[in-house]
Amino acid sequence: MEDPLPEQMRAAATALLAALGEPARAHAAHQFDDEAARRWLEYRPRPRPGVCLADLDRAGRKAAHRLLATALSPPAYAQAMAIVALEEVLDRAEGWRRHRHSGDYWVAVFGDPARDDAWAWRLEGHHLSVSMTVVAGQVSPAPIFFGANPATVRYAGRPVSRPLGVEEDLARALLDAMSPAGRTAAIIADDAPRDIISATRPRVDGPLEPLGVPADRLGPTGRALLDQLVALYLDRLPPELAIQEARRLDSGQLHFAWAGPTAPGQRHYYRVQGDDLLIEYDNTADDGNHAHTVLRRPASDFGADILATHHATAHPTP
Repeated sequence: MEDPLPEQMRAAATALLAALGEPARAHAAHQFDDEAARRWLEYRPRPRPGVCLADLDRAGRKAAHRLLATALSPPAYAQAMAIVALEEVLDRAEGWRRHRHSGDYWVAVFGDPARDDAWAWRLEGHHLSVSMTVVAGQVSPAPIFFGANPATVRYAGRPVSRPLGVEEDLARALLDAMSPAGRTAAIIADDAPRDIISATRPRVDGPLEPLGVPADRLGPTGRALLDQLVALYLDRLPPELAIQEARRLDSGQLHFAWAGPTAPGQRHYYRVQGDDLLIEYDNTADDGNHAHTVLRRPASDFGADILATHHATAHPTP
């Protein structure tokens, strides 16, 4: 029988740090109270805290991948590996000018997973960012960002690579299932924004307006498709965490919003919002062939929920 997920993460993070020599360990290890480095989301090719996987030996790289695998379901891990591989595809398409490479992903650990009650970790690079916080044996997931450029690689009109295809197809099916009045409420703008609205901000304050169409205005088919769309993003997590997050969710409070044309192949955007839930998707750059997706919990990102509970329990107000 497998260990509980928090213990799997603790063991994998401890093994990672043990596999690193100096100075790699010094780059990977940060204080848990380093808020600027811990509350961090950067999906562009920019400098970031941590140690680069390309600078590690085989044992170190495998330890980093094993840590990442504790946070993702098998299908989501496959998506993540496809996203990483696209760095080589993109570099070729750009004429090798920007020197992108599939090793340009960085891992950081905050606190001491072997000893501390509160610790966290993140694995991140271009179009991939996975953050997990562990406090008192509880895991708080999010943000989780997956992107893809190119979003689709085709041969003779057929997709060869499309890592985020289901995320697009389910949303289109939901839009198609709506009544005319529902579509009118759901489509909030004729043009899609240039990127996800939450972008790289460490905090998302309040719901994004307008909300779009509420779940209770959808018919049975539309409601089922909205539930499937939310489940798709939650199922990026291991089953234990996906079930935990689904139980926290009040599906009756969900809203769906779309921006941009509705025909395939054009720049488009959507989001789903609920109580402490924000899902965003855009495919707007490079003529609609460059996708971004994120799963966030605005009130709980970077472990804010379990940290608040822990502080209230461990340090109650007199």
